Amino acid sequence: MKKLVLALACVALFSLPARAAEMTVSGAASLTNAFTELKTLFEKSHAGLTVHVNFAASNPLLKQIQEGAPVDVFASADQATMDKAVASKVVDPATRKNFAQNDLVLIVPAGAKKPAKLEAIKAYKRVAVGNPASVPAGRYAKAALTTAKLWDALQSQLILGNSVRQVLDYVARGEVDAGLVYATDAKQLASKVDVAMVVGGHEPVSYPIAVATTGKNPKMGQEFLNFVLSPEGQKVLAKYGFSKP
Repeated sequence: MKKLVLALACVALFSLPARAAEMTVSGAASLTNAFTELKTLFEKSHAGLTVHVNFAASNPLLKQIQEGAPVDVFASADQATMDKAVASKVVDPATRKNFAQNDLVLIVPAGAKKPAKLEAIKAYKRVAVGNPASVPAGRYAKAALTTAKLWDALQSQLILGNSVRQVLDYVARGEVDAGLVYATDAKQLASKVDVAMVVGGHEPVSYPIAVATTGKNPKMGQEFLNFVLSPEGQKVLAKYGFSKP
């Protein structure tokens, strides 16, 4: 009788469905469209795997990881945030790679008159940029405006966004006269915003990626990172306007 019970228990145990594999990717807000497609393609090539994606400004994402959020891959929109991740030991520095580049652009609502020079935005009532304290796009914008000797002059006109996508939305809805976002973001709402110019005067907009140490699936995290760097992954990124690192 005991043998029968044991046998039935074993059958029941091995009849249980296998727990589906899961992993989490935290990426900068500007990666939303590209990484959503990459997630879908990666899941299709890994049967039974569910990839959870979390998008926000890079600094808040880093803070979540530092507080113990179970993240397997972290992709930032700037090197400074990834440097902090390495320093706080929440990513494996040996896995850190640069995977994409972007441009900072000045946008205006669709149909609005485009300024001929960056200095012309001094005449605008509202100019949106990401908050430099937490948004990489905001730090690039501050550097560019500082180089152009406009940052101090624009203080009363600046509207700070919590992410580059929020800045994009402000301009698309006509709530501000202009904004500084990434070229890839402007491309997503090309029918609602016009690019006035590419803006320089800042460090290159370079995106690093690394396997996080707080996740439960580092092996799959490394595979996802490799996929992003692969020709197929780079093709998807190029589709959304990113250039190779």
